Amino acid sequence: MKKRVSILIYSLASGGAERVVSILLYELKNKYDITLFLMNDTLFYDMPSDINIVYLEKSNPLENGVKKLLKLPFLAWKYKKLNNHSDISFSLMNRPNYINTLAKMMGMRSKVIVSERAMPSLQHAYGLQGRINRFLIKSLYNKADLVTANSLGNSADLRENFSCEDVRTINNPFDIELIQKLSREEVTLNGDKFIFMTVGRLDSGKNHKLLINAMCDIDAVLYIIGEGELKQELQNIIDESDLHEKVTLLGRLENPYKYLSKANCFVFASKREGFPNVLVEALACGIPVISTDCKSGPREILDPNGDVNVKLLDDIELVKYGVLTPVDNEELLKKSMSLIMKDDILRDSYKKEAKTRANDFNKYQTLKKWFSIFDMV
Repeated sequence: MKKRVSILIYSLASGGAERVVSILLYELKNKYDITLFLMNDTLFYDMPSDINIVYLEKSNPLENGVKKLLKLPFLAWKYKKLNNHSDISFSLMNRPNYINTLAKMMGMRSKVIVSERAMPSLQHAYGLQGRINRFLIKSLYNKADLVTANSLGNSADLRENFSCEDVRTINNPFDIELIQKLSREEVTLNGDKFIFMTVGRLDSGKNHKLLINAMCDIDAVLYIIGEGELKQELQNIIDESDLHEKVTLLGRLENPYKYLSKANCFVFASKREGFPNVLVEALACGIPVISTDCKSGPREILDPNGDVNVKLLDDIELVKYGVLTPVDNEELLKKSMSLIMKDDILRDSYKKEAKTRANDFNKYQTLKKWFSIFDMV
């Protein structure tokens, strides 16, 4: 008889954790009896047609934070009632993790595994909401049977700042073959200029404003793939800076890989990350990568034998699989972009190594680790 595994996540919207769940569903369903629990009915990613979906609620993404907090025990009780027959309850992201661990405290019999997808001390650094989330993580995660994180940096943060003693690091899985297949689809971009490309939600954390401002002094074009609350603000900056011929907001794309593969370089200006999937996806598309040395993930991906505790401050760094630049430093970002544009040898060297590094994150490597954990608990 197959083990019964429940997966709890907020939605299958277009985010990194959601993409991970989409991949896992296809791979886990042949070995386990899977039920997917969602808290919102947004379904951006594909999923197997035979997966049973249960909606814990169909919440409004813009719901008031106080209301979200007050609902946690009620949702946990409801989840316990709906899920009490599963062998394993696996959750991803903060609110689902809180619900999962609270349900266990209320008597849910499932073995509970929580998965942290970001660096909590940075993600929840400010304000009352930040303090509440830090308190909940520190109070609840240790109630789980197992805590996992998707990067070495996130695992270290949980151990050092949230009293999680045993944290397993399992990087995100990638369907490298599919990414490369999709990357070969045709698309026409501006062929007269050097092309920079970036992908990410249009919010303050991704720091697209820094990239747009840098383009004032860069003789190239920049395509930005993604949607978010800052879309109009970023478009206003583009218009006010007269950059409409150099910077284009492409919106959310069903197949970003065919665009990525046509770029000359991927550039990433994020202030903070958990494990930035887009860096691996850009490498899989065979293009050089420039990234801020933010916590956490970029250094781990681009400099696998380096020290993840190093933090760049005063200069850029050429590492094995890309260029790292300090967070929120426009001048050094422009320096790294100019270097990649001018140095053909360096650029070709990174292109040759890109797909080799991407293959280290092939989904089959990650799935072995998840199978091992699900079989063990």
